[in-house]
Amino acid sequence: MQAISSPRWALASLSLSMLLSSLGTSIANVGLPTLAEAFNASFQQVQWVVLAYLLAITTLIVSAGRLGDLIGRRRLLMAGIALFTVASALCSLAPTLGLLIAARTAQGFGAAIMMALTMASVADSVPKARAGSAMGLLGTMSAVGTALGPSLGGALIAGFGWQLMFLVNVPLGILAVLLVRRFLPVDGPRTKTDRPRFDHLGTLLLTLTLASYALAMTLGRGSFGQLNVTLLCAALLGVGLFLRVESRAASPLIQLAMFRHPALGSGFAASALVATVMMATLVVGPFYLSGALALDAAAIGLVMSTGPLVAALVGVPAGRAVDRFGPHRIGVTGLVAMAAGSALLPLLATRFGVPGYIAPLTAITAGYALFQAANNTAVMHDVRADQRGVVGGLINLSRNLGLITGASVMGTVFAAGSGSTDLATALPHALEAGLRMSFAVATGLILLALAVGFAVERRAPRPSNAGA
Repeated sequence: MQAISSPRWALASLSLSMLLSSLGTSIANVGLPTLAEAFNASFQQVQWVVLAYLLAITTLIVSAGRLGDLIGRRRLLMAGIALFTVASALCSLAPTLGLLIAARTAQGFGAAIMMALTMASVADSVPKARAGSAMGLLGTMSAVGTALGPSLGGALIAGFGWQLMFLVNVPLGILAVLLVRRFLPVDGPRTKTDRPRFDHLGTLLLTLTLASYALAMTLGRGSFGQLNVTLLCAALLGVGLFLRVESRAASPLIQLAMFRHPALGSGFAASALVATVMMATLVVGPFYLSGALALDAAAIGLVMSTGPLVAALVGVPAGRAVDRFGPHRIGVTGLVAMAAGSALLPLLATRFGVPGYIAPLTAITAGYALFQAANNTAVMHDVRADQRGVVGGLINLSRNLGLITGASVMGTVFAAGSGSTDLATALPHALEAGLRMSFAVATGLILLALAVGFAVERRAPRPSNAGA
């Protein structure tokens, strides 16, 4: 089937791919108790249904982006969606927990390809003047998938059983493959002589390094033991080895020269800092809302859904604002909103209760949507065509690493601020102290991201050919 040039339908295919990959991240969480009962397993065992998916995305996403640059983004994106779809079917058929975790790992590999290449394919499919709007729409679809996952998963489990939680991806995945095949621009021809070799050693080192770091941050649920320290040391060693190998490789996985352009390096760093702050709202929120404001699980879910809902509503307008006013101005506006929300949240929440929590949370999430649309547009702007996949992978990797780090570090900060080892039984005044400390750190991280952005804007005008 010959691809048809249609920016609107091409963007629709990319949006569906982004929706599916983000839905896969959130939909399984609500099913963990059901899976524990179905497989007669402990919570520590069934949590690998979620963890395996996240680890697969984190370790493969940069390599997937680079591979798309080498063999063609359209054809690899179709393969990634097909892998995600088949793995979803296998998840629904898994007779044992081990096979379910293996299928979720394969599903995560497919999602890594989808996340990296949807963003990288924007420049191939949409006029540059509409790039901000396209990035805003992708951000909206990511937020919708994240918000829809728990409610959709809960409804499917209640009505049909846990298998439908995964099987629902199959018809959507088939539709996504058909849309990509029909409407995404065909990959350009490339002869064997001008095709760079894939960096197998660099890929292996980066995969092992990222896996070590992710496990160090997630195992023990934020409590650092000997295994966590060992894994963190292995990750640090892996970084050194990876940099050494990449500096000598004829065709490196990541061209280190890209990071000489401050706009790219600062974009990745700011994305990680901001994601760390967003994870604070997800980690700290439930404990505070339950212990200090005495909300039940249903009420906590409603309050927490404010974030994804706001992100979904703001995403598209944020992208249009980027196209009109430029990424720097909108990015700064987003960071200012996040800093103000983070500073005000503990003050308003402790004084006005639930409304005082929701108002600054809305500012934080709206600011995040503005920042994401602006930062993604700025980073991908003028990146060479043969580097878009790896840069798209790096953007998503920086966000994922921020989320993983935030889950561990911000949880630890909250516990330290509350002075309690058991947050479930901590007194309200202790939880209020933890909230103040957590969002003081969050405000500091956002101010650091702002400082980096202003420094780069003053000292280093954006290069015309990043990644050269």
